[in-house]
Amino acid sequence: MYTQKRAPYSVVWLLAVFLATFMILTGTFMHPAEPTSSYLVQAADLATARTAVAAVGGKITHELAIIHAVGAELSVTQQTALKNNAAITAIYENQSLDVSESGWGDYVPDLESVTMPSAAVGSDALHKEGITGDGVTIAIIDTGIAQYLPALKYDSNWEKRIAANYDAIAGTETRWFQGDPNGHGSHITGVAVGSDKFFEKSYDGVAPDADVVIVTAFDKDGRGTYLDVIRGIDWVVAHKDNYNIRVLNLSFSAAPQSYYWDDPLNQAVMRAWEAGIVVVAAAGNTGPSPMTIGVPGNVPYIITVGATSNNYTLDNQADDFLTSFSSAGPTVEGFVKPDVVAPGGHIRAVMPATARLAKDHPTYHDGYSYFTMSGTSQATAVTTGVVALMLQKDPSLTPDDVKCRLMSSAHTAVDDQGDLAYSIFQQGAGQVNAYDAVYNTASGCANQGLDLAADLDGTAHFGGPAMQDEDGNFTIMDTDGFAWSGGFAWSGGFAWSGGFAWSGGFAWSGGFAWSGGFAWSGGFAWSGSAVSPASLTRSTSQIGSWVPQE
Repeated sequence: MYTQKRAPYSVVWLLAVFLATFMILTGTFMHPAEPTSSYLVQAADLATARTAVAAVGGKITHELAIIHAVGAELSVTQQTALKNNAAITAIYENQSLDVSESGWGDYVPDLESVTMPSAAVGSDALHKEGITGDGVTIAIIDTGIAQYLPALKYDSNWEKRIAANYDAIAGTETRWFQGDPNGHGSHITGVAVGSDKFFEKSYDGVAPDADVVIVTAFDKDGRGTYLDVIRGIDWVVAHKDNYNIRVLNLSFSAAPQSYYWDDPLNQAVMRAWEAGIVVVAAAGNTGPSPMTIGVPGNVPYIITVGATSNNYTLDNQADDFLTSFSSAGPTVEGFVKPDVVAPGGHIRAVMPATARLAKDHPTYHDGYSYFTMSGTSQATAVTTGVVALMLQKDPSLTPDDVKCRLMSSAHTAVDDQGDLAYSIFQQGAGQVNAYDAVYNTASGCANQGLDLAADLDGTAHFGGPAMQDEDGNFTIMDTDGFAWSGGFAWSGGFAWSGGFAWSGGFAWSGGFAWSGGFAWSGGFAWSGSAVSPASLTRSTSQIGSWVPQE
């Protein structure tokens, strides 16, 4: 029988002594490795942030040139060392963006009454004129798209239109589709650009010939992080000229944790707007109470979208209503949000039956390729498609031009007496109308009194015209007739007509005295070197969320 020889006792003892000595000398024995957490570290430039993190031994995970920051894994000791580094301007804990879902019965919608976004906003007439979004590229930051759905992969002429695929989670660009196991990204893309026709009448999507850049920043469960989403925005801005990216769709929303200018995701969004990209973001699905607009929809410069429903009557606009889940303004800084509203109730678009959302809510899937879903995410995608049509018609439009024309051409909900059926803090300038937006010629009516460059470099920040009176009502400064005490009617007939823009601002001078307090506790922005650690509230985004099919 073979017997394995053991090492002599003296050899084992010597090895143990050597190992213990090594651990003591290196500090391993006395000081085991500290646990680390994910942070965003910001400086005057990317190189400074990178050097500072490396100097304290942190592990760099993301490079975010768009906001002069890096993502890093840091221990408490490393974090403390960075706080004391005067070159570091801010440190943020990496915030999670998680899906929250809740079921809503077993109702199976009648396919004859579900909302086709293209028909709902009047883009059919534009399609007949050849205005289909051709030549415009939309970047969509979401959960990806299903690779085998022709309505997404090809335009109405059966030409491939996926310009690029970027995986913001891995930080890699690929020629291959990443897929979409969640389903939300496919649905959003279908609403914006779907090229199939519903009963041979209307295209599924608002801009069926627009090109698309797919940016995957949320996983199969619809979860993402600030770092991954910001990296996605960074990539979009860096490659905008390569792919003619003119529009950025952000169909997600998280609870604000700070003033709009302190939030690093908002900073990236503002940089995208500055770069000439029209950013369209969801208002959020946490309405109907006031001050429920989420990040990044609370950025004053961009286009923020709330949701309406057609009440399951396709040809009767008079009974359309604002959905109960649509988030409402004003923002903490006093800005009127949303800027506009768009169809977001029971929207039909493509989604694979194998996607998580389809499997979780099978009664809303037709068993083939289509799923019915509600949310300000869908309303955002509708508006993104309208913007693509506007830019095809007039490629010279700046983001401010697009916002001005979109708002001034919107159809405001008014009652029989001509009064607003909903507050402007609920409907903004009104419901988007594609035909009127494309042929609108207004100019200079968006973002008046604001200075994006000053906002970004920190020399000035801005507040909007909303105030709260002594009775708790939100009103527009120096304007009569627009008070809102917090409630509104859900039914009754009214006309969607006219339009007006409330898109101004003025220099921030310390804040407003909201009687209800701010929408966050403590905040998460650390500024300068004299800072102390703070704990972030883990908020939940509305990407892929399940809301009433109103």
